[in-house]
Amino acid sequence: MIGTQTRRALLAGVVAATAARPVLAQDRRMTTYKTPWCGCCDGWVAHMRTAGWTVEVIEREDLAPIRARYGVPDRYAGCHTALVGAYAIEGHVPAADVERLLRERPTAVALAAPGMPAGSPGMEAAGRQPYVTLLINYAGEATIFGRHNGA
Repeated sequence: MIGTQTRRALLAGVVAATAARPVLAQDRRMTTYKTPWCGCCDGWVAHMRTAGWTVEVIEREDLAPIRARYGVPDRYAGCHTALVGAYAIEGHVPAADVERLLRERPTAVALAAPGMPAGSPGMEAAGRQPYVTLLINYAGEATIFGRHNGA
């Protein structure tokens, strides 16, 4: 029989280990909605898979209803929408930003890289430009979450 002190110490160790753990492989799944003709979306999916994500791809002709369903205002639209945990990931967001989002768990509906910024994951062939990723809250307002390529 385990005593109360031993039980508390064991529970404290389990809680500490759970809180400090990285996202586990089975947690690294996402669903990505993209149009059938978009090659840069395929590049982004490849970037996420290289970073250790399992990505299910669903092709749709029109992504506006997907963005609307998950609370991403059209002004922040990218060329694909992914779902991971409780968040939408809009456009060419780097894997490191997605991982930070899941680590920090801010109150938000989405993380977005609006448009198709040159030099973002999947858009490397277009050159390189500074861009930001935006954290979108429930009111549809955005704040800068990450800066990339010297932004």
